[in-house]
Amino acid sequence: MAGHSKWANIKRQKARVDAVKGKVFARISREIIVAARSGVPDPAGNFQLRTAIEKAKAADIPNENIERAIAKGSGLVGGSSELEAIRYEGYGVGGVAILIEALTDNRNRTAADLREAFSKNGGNLGETGCVGWMFDQKGVCTVGGEIDEEQLFEASLEAEAESYELISIDEDTEGAEVFTNVANLEKLADVLKQQDFTVLQSENRWIPSNTVEIDSPEKAKSLLKLMDALEELEDVQSVTANFEMTDELMSSMMV
Repeated sequence: MAGHSKWANIKRQKARVDAVKGKVFARISREIIVAARSGVPDPAGNFQLRTAIEKAKAADIPNENIERAIAKGSGLVGGSSELEAIRYEGYGVGGVAILIEALTDNRNRTAADLREAFSKNGGNLGETGCVGWMFDQKGVCTVGGEIDEEQLFEASLEAEAESYELISIDEDTEGAEVFTNVANLEKLADVLKQQDFTVLQSENRWIPSNTVEIDSPEKAKSLLKLMDALEELEDVQSVTANFEMTDELMSSMMV
């Protein structure tokens, strides 16, 4: 599992800096819209919708916003029919592979915005498939709190998980990430909850099969500027990259 969570760790540190930005509200609302559209608009019978709602509540999104997004996704009010999911791929400085997932109602606008963000920050938007082969999609459950590793191991076996990794959620909170195939994510989340683990998040995540070590402040600054520029675009839902950097270098970039 070495390296699986490095980008997730970077994302957690960035999230503390980016938390004041309202982008998270729009991003999660779109997730709810698409989840409600792709299945029944009832979270009890729609795992994708249920996890999106849990994410929304964790981000303190008001209930009326959540209900409005569900209504849009289920067709009760307008605004959801044109959204489609598209994956884009590109490169950052040093040949770093970058995978972007977007929800858009205008492919041309999204591609143009992405191309501009890449070109202004030392990267290139590539063709479909240029870096996708470097990533595998996995279902990931993040659990928080003090971890009894034996209990986690047994729960992972019961849920047919592939592996797990102990992590630090933040300075004061321990935790773990448990990995499985995408189709098994709902079962994994259910088993962990039944075993009294606190499941903070269930998501599908792109995991790089190889990583690029970033060891200079110049490259780190360029890459993080690119990642920020991509994540700030309205249509972008998630950005994943295959670079690693030390905690010290990461912290120096956050100042």
